[in-house]
Amino acid sequence: MRAAVLHEIGQDKLEVLDDVEAVGFGPGKVKIRIRATGLCHSDVSAMNGVLPQPAPFIPGHEGAGEILDVGDGVTHVKPGDRVLVCWLPACGACPSCKRGQTQLCLAGFMNAGTPNFKRPGGDVFGFAGTGTFTEEVVVDAGCAVPIPDDVPFDIAALIGCGVTTGLGAAINTADVAAGSSVAVIGCGGVGISAIQGARLKGAAQIIAVDPVESRREAALKFGATEAVAPDALADAKQRITAGEGFDYVFEVVGKSATARTAYETTRRGGTLCVVGAGALDDFLQLNMFELFFDEKKILPSMYGGGDVLTSYERAIALWRAGRIDLESLITHRVPLAEINEALDQMRTGAALRTCIEI
Repeated sequence: MRAAVLHEIGQDKLEVLDDVEAVGFGPGKVKIRIRATGLCHSDVSAMNGVLPQPAPFIPGHEGAGEILDVGDGVTHVKPGDRVLVCWLPACGACPSCKRGQTQLCLAGFMNAGTPNFKRPGGDVFGFAGTGTFTEEVVVDAGCAVPIPDDVPFDIAALIGCGVTTGLGAAINTADVAAGSSVAVIGCGGVGISAIQGARLKGAAQIIAVDPVESRREAALKFGATEAVAPDALADAKQRITAGEGFDYVFEVVGKSATARTAYETTRRGGTLCVVGAGALDDFLQLNMFELFFDEKKILPSMYGGGDVLTSYERAIALWRAGRIDLESLITHRVPLAEINEALDQMRTGAALRTCIEI
């Protein structure tokens, strides 16, 4: 089958090959025919080494498709069912799951180091234990979440990661208060979803911050009340909050420099919500006095900060009701063979979210 493979970490191009095989099918597993997958910045981060990932590997972790086959013991799905791919399934038995923090379950990561593809030349890993830039994938049954018939594959794919992450950061993790002021630094697909979440929660001012003009323009259509370039953020803070700082600031870039800016942009007693996935060697510097004196809450948000299955259902319900716009998140659709063009657009910041048709 066809798949897009990165041979070595640090390469910026994927090679679309037709000699890849999905392996590992058996008890507790499912085989999925991928129909659509989103291109997330985390895929780019894995390619350039910011996020740890063994190579060679197939990127992609937010996908949707149809069940081709199920292994022994799998009862919640059957061949022909429409599903989205959950890259971080909950085991239901670990301490995190028992505490109700299923987004912190590490069971899914246990499979990330096991190759689930192969080529004539050897094993190939799937990113985050999945790998959706391919026609078929074998994953744990818990990764296959049934979706209603009225949810298109491309919409379902985005719900599988970016939408859930951004909405959840505003709704679950930060729990934005009605009438509050919000700044969102980084307005790709996840940042736009955080903006939509803040709007749903009733934020009075939502300031979108991004260096790319097209993203700033898009943010206004999704609910931001103002959009500024990073060098204009200090002025916006002064104008809107009289210099005090915003009630909530979302860092959706994954870099210590923007996290530091976000901290300084948050008012005393306010909330900094860290959503971006960054590198292991990129350290955020804070001094002990400001931590004590400013009493700012620093809240990391992993996969939306809540139960992902509940979050999926909520996103679908809000989309059906017209409360969130998911179609407009997909700026364009490209076939698998043109994935490198889509990657280039992601790197230049032009696209909110690209949907790849498999």
